[in-house]
Amino acid sequence: MTVQAVHIEADQVRHDWTVDEVEALFARPFNDLLFEAHATLRRHFDPNRVQVSRLLSIKTGGCSEDCSYCPQSAHYATGLEKERLLAVEEVVEAARVAKEEGASRFCMGAAWRGPKGDDFGVALAMIEGVKSLGMQTCASFGLLSREQARQLKEAGLDYYNHNLDTSPEHYSEVISTRTFQDRLDTLDHVQEAGLHVCSGGIVGLGEVQRDRAKMLIALANLPKQPDSVPINLLIPIPGTPLAETVRPDAFDFIRTIAVTRIMMPKSFVRLSAGREGMSEEMQALCFFAGANSVFCGAKLLTARNASPEDDKSLFARLGLQPM
Repeated sequence: MTVQAVHIEADQVRHDWTVDEVEALFARPFNDLLFEAHATLRRHFDPNRVQVSRLLSIKTGGCSEDCSYCPQSAHYATGLEKERLLAVEEVVEAARVAKEEGASRFCMGAAWRGPKGDDFGVALAMIEGVKSLGMQTCASFGLLSREQARQLKEAGLDYYNHNLDTSPEHYSEVISTRTFQDRLDTLDHVQEAGLHVCSGGIVGLGEVQRDRAKMLIALANLPKQPDSVPINLLIPIPGTPLAETVRPDAFDFIRTIAVTRIMMPKSFVRLSAGREGMSEEMQALCFFAGANSVFCGAKLLTARNASPEDDKSLFARLGLQPM
């Protein structure tokens, strides 16, 4: 295949990917795969600019879901203390600080199966308060109804995060309290409401490469591809069923970033959870392979993240600038 042919193929936003095609991408020589992914990144984004988000847990622990990777599940004894829903003023102040530290998007996550009752009203007020600061707003509140998605849009929400996590076939090995279709239904409600979709997956859930391919196909073949695609590296948490899971090979993770970039050329690809345990060289390869978004701050919900000082140093050496 000539370079020009690769360019034409990569520029297409497709919604008809097949498993054989995606597995063929994963199987490409590493240098060839990264070349195409980086070329795709350059055609749609400034390769030296990175979108920076801050993530805050507004309600921690006690979740009724049994996601086998999550320390916030009430099903597992992880030692995590259940915490109340934060006050609106606390969240808005945290967003203000995040903005001063370079974040352009503020993400709020709650350990809910889905929002309900008075708590949802408080969350809507949080979104309004953060939006008033001039920041992009993002929320991850679990399953949504059509009406809830509409209310979030009216409150000023820009992005809604709801990850697919893994392939439809592997999903039941990871979560039993809600189905893969439940997640797709929420994404449908979010898109109908006119919200931007943030949806990705987790590498390291005991899946095989075919599962990664099928997860990416489920995202890329949506009627509208997600605006942001977070690719997470599992952080094994003591007390969860996946606590002893073997860490995936670094090159397999980088390949997943590259394939995501090629399949979803106009989406932000976020190097998400797991960065704290990645070497700087691994992160640099992920940026070259097409990642152009990160979470900043020393904490992601309840897990550790790369420190702000380390990020500042790495960005300076790579010549990267926040968007």
